[in-house]
Amino acid sequence: AKMSRPVQARRLEGVDKNIWVEFVKLATTYATVNLGQGFPDFPPPDFLREAFVRAVGGEDHMLHQYTRAFGHPPLVKILAQLFGKLLGQELDPLANVMVTVGAYQALYCCFQALVDEGDEVIIIEPFFDCYEPMVKMAGGTPVFVPLRPKAPKAGQLMSSADWQLDPAELASKFGKRTKAVVLNSPNNPLGKVFGRGELELIAELCVKHDALCISDEVYEWLVYDGKEHVRIASLPGMWDRTVSIGSAGKTFSVTGWKVGWTVGPPRLLQHLRTVHQNSVYHCATAAQEAVAQGFCRELERLGQADSYFVRLARELQGKRDRLVQSLDAAGMKPIVPEGTYFLVADISAFASDVPDVPGSNEPYDSRFAKWMVKNKGLAAIPLSAFYSGPHKNDYSRFIRFCFAKEEATLKAANDILQKWKREKAGP
Repeated sequence: AKMSRPVQARRLEGVDKNIWVEFVKLATTYATVNLGQGFPDFPPPDFLREAFVRAVGGEDHMLHQYTRAFGHPPLVKILAQLFGKLLGQELDPLANVMVTVGAYQALYCCFQALVDEGDEVIIIEPFFDCYEPMVKMAGGTPVFVPLRPKAPKAGQLMSSADWQLDPAELASKFGKRTKAVVLNSPNNPLGKVFGRGELELIAELCVKHDALCISDEVYEWLVYDGKEHVRIASLPGMWDRTVSIGSAGKTFSVTGWKVGWTVGPPRLLQHLRTVHQNSVYHCATAAQEAVAQGFCRELERLGQADSYFVRLARELQGKRDRLVQSLDAAGMKPIVPEGTYFLVADISAFASDVPDVPGSNEPYDSRFAKWMVKNKGLAAIPLSAFYSGPHKNDYSRFIRFCFAKEEATLKAANDILQKWKREKAGP
């Protein structure tokens, strides 16, 4: 007999849909050039691949077995050394660092461990799409505050720096139920790098309202044009209330390895460990060993020209500039990102290609992105996917591209854009 009562937990209601499932399928089916999902299509550095080969092909057979549940000892040791230096803290590898299955699991552990029913969590829009459902699944209530764009100077392209928080609006979102604020700098999808003044504002409000900060810093090394990535945990009053999240996938261009971490005070990480041990429990040993060796190499070269972090940022800045030029020449209006490997572009000039559908609730950018992948073979992600329900139509004239791609991929994208421009111009 069939069951008559619902089988799904109530916490899953309204969080079942996922933009990536839909658009990855579309890109696989139609796209000749995929600038949608954010991952590099070029190989990771040789030294990291060699480290992984040594890990799986060497004589240490224990690298094929379980390691310490909360982080492979060599990895947490080097992470403590590196981030202790960057944060100005003396870090205990066993108490201040926890390794996770990518930054995604780190975020999940934060929300499950620190957010309770009735808690409010402030999320800055646009935001990486998993923040909202993860807060809801923990029983919390998302409270949204937008970055608002201001017009650039005449004759200049808009920058991600032109998208700013309104101090009074941000302050109005904090209250007695505020448990945490989620910070993502550099920000996905905009590429905004929050300045010291903006971070000090957030820090002051966190201290005033005794709120936590979940700081998603997975693109911490991908910062351009001489900008500085400021770690909010390094600001006065913030170390004891901040969990900082990082990712080997973004740091070393190995998104498929799924190695992430959290850094923070023991009073917070002890609760993350409870969630971790009762969910995935353990992360892949060999990948952690290889990442540990990669960080050992980079710690010796920190800030130097031959550092992979420095070289990758320089190479990606060049790729960013080429895609900016391609989009601008084709008639889209790119927003020049200060960091990450994402670029948002205004598609208003292409509105005639995909006219509005009367009565449709689907945001325009979503329909445009679907039309573009099916008819032009170019995949991107609608910006509305990074906004909460009531605000999805507010900025639905933008789509997001990923520029962490091989030169051949970027050239193919440029060819599509230029052909499209010629078709629009007519004979």
